[in-house]
Parts: sequence; C-alpha cells; structure tokens
Amino acid sequence: MGGVRQRIRNAIETLPPGSFAFVMATGIVSTAFQVVGWEAASSILLVVAIAGLLLLAVATVWRAARHPRRILADAADPARAFGHFTVVAALNVIGVRLYDAGSPGITIAFAVASVPIWLLLTYGVPATLMLRSSDKSIASEVNGSWFLWVVGTQSLATAAAVLAPGWGTQLLSALAVALWGIGAMLYLILATLVTLRLLTVRSEPLTLGASYWIYMGATAITVLAGSRILVLPPDLPILAATSAVVSGLTFILWAFGVWWVPLLVIFGIWRHAVRRVPLRYESELWSIVFPLGMYAVASIHYGLEAGLPLVVWMGEAGAWIAGFAWLAVAASMVATFVAWVRGGHHNSTRSVVQ
Repeated sequence: MGGVRQRIRNAIETLPPGSFAFVMATGIVSTAFQVVGWEAASSILLVVAIAGLLLLAVATVWRAARHPRRILADAADPARAFGHFTVVAALNVIGVRLYDAGSPGITIAFAVASVPIWLLLTYGVPATLMLRSSDKSIASEVNGSWFLWVVGTQSLATAAAVLAPGWGTQLLSALAVALWGIGAMLYLILATLVTLRLLTVRSEPLTLGASYWIYMGATAITVLAGSRILVLPPDLPILAATSAVVSGLTFILWAFGVWWVPLLVIFGIWRHAVRRVPLRYESELWSIVFPLGMYAVASIHYGLEAGLPLVVWMGEAGAWIAGFAWLAVAASMVATFVAWVRGGHHNSTRSVVQ
C-alpha cells in the first residue's frame, strides 16, 4: 500500500499541464450524445467528466502547493505551457453542458472561475516564453498544444453566448463576440506558426503526436462559439455590426477543419505504421477525442443555424465516431491504470501521467 501511495505522489508531481483534456473530451462527448438524443449515455459521461474535474482539481491544487517549481517549469516549457488552458476549457465545456441540463448557476460559477485563470494564462504564458533567457528559438518548439490557447478562449466565448439571453444580453453578447474575435485571430496566428514549423522543421515520430489534432479542435470550437452567437437576437447592436463576419468566418473555419482531418490521419499512419512508434495509452490521446466530439457538436449546431442538413448529418455521424474513440481511449486508460496500481513496468507507470 505504501508503494501505491508513493506512486500516486509521483504521478501528481509529474501531472502534465494538459491533464484536463480528459474532462474536456468526456464533457464534449457527453454534449454530443445529449444533442443527438442519447440521454442515458450522455448523463453517464457527464458524471464521469464531473468526477474527473474534481479529482484533477484536487491533484492540481496539491501539486501547486507542494511543487510550485514544477508549475513554473511547465509554464516556461513551450511544449507544455499551453496545456494549462485545458483547465479553462474543461470548466466551460462542463459548464455549458450543465446549462443545457438546466443548471445555469453552475455554468455561471464555472465561467466566472475560469476568467481569472484565462487572464493569468493568456498573458502569463506568452510573456514567459517571449521574455525567457534561453537562446533557443521558440519557433522551432511550436506544436499542436499551442492551439489550446484558442480552445480556452473560445470556450469562454461559448459560455458567454449561452448565458447572454437570460443574464445580461447586451453585455454578454458583446463579450462573446469579442472573445470569439480574439480566438479567431489567435487561431490564424497560431495556424501560421504551426504550419510553418511543420514545413520547415523535420518531423520526428515522437514529436508529431496526438496534440496536432487540436489544430482541428480549435476550428471546431470556434465554429461552435460562432453558432451560439448567431442564434442570439439579430437586433442586438453587436450582432447587427458583426453577424456577417461571424457567419462567413464560421463556415470557412468549419470547412478548413474538415479539410485537416485526412492530413491528421496521414500523420498518425506515418507515425505508427511507417515509423513503428508503439500505440499505447498516454493522456495526449484525449486530444484526439476532444476534437472529434467538438466537431460533432459544432457541426450540428452550425448546420441547424445555417439550414445545412448535410452538415447536421455529418455532425450526427461524428457523434458516433467520437463515442467509439472515447471508449477506445478510456479502455486503454483503465488497462494502463490497473497495471500501474499492480506495480507494472516503468513505462506503464509513466504513461498514466504523460
């Protein structure tokens, strides 16, 4: 038992910043199931997501109190720093899901709690990276996890848009559009940086991982936020001024996200089938599940708002795919965890927290 406790302490100490991706993925698949009418499965996943959120929140607070230098080291690491935005996204993904379930108070509480975290990260992380003393170029270390900056921002935009009709329509609508615009601009900037890195720096099997799926996930959540904004009252001043831009860019980003999927599949085939990297559980795999679930939810909402039945159908099909992906990754996670608890080999121990 003492050995298990020590491994738990070690796991918390090395907890990756992006660990809340599990909550994001589970929460958005729950939302996808709820949108297509699979209420029982949706409710089960919602409970799992909330339990994961509470457990990871406790672990993160404990880690911050006991190992603050680890937190600071993560914030200064370009490969890990943007993973902290999964906290913001997880709170708002669950918050929006609970709003649809009739719990707006929790939605408000989670959104309000995520604002200071987002402000700290949205200025603190880039400032830390830009002002660090290392001579190594940050451009060579850009990866798909940087899109979590967009995901966190657009999760706040979505929450604001969902709350706007009953909780301060004018202010929250303007805030939702502002955050959506910030997220869209960040996406364009980061897409340029990440694509340039892919084209100019040699790709390695161990670095071209699941985090690049967030490239598509960031487009999907931008589409969802845009869709939620477009169903707000059209006579609002902010909608009168921006609805054409929001609508046009939302469709373009939806199409661009769909275009990315085959390329991401090619990356995976090259990594695992051609370069023979073993496919085993790692927390980064939730970075595949979340974009798939977000694509499903965003497509359904946007297709309904824009009157595009084909887009709705693609979203409904995407819900099935996201559900199967969640089951596969969850089964792998449970198997790895069981081996870890039993004192399995070193790689099983590491993969639980990486």
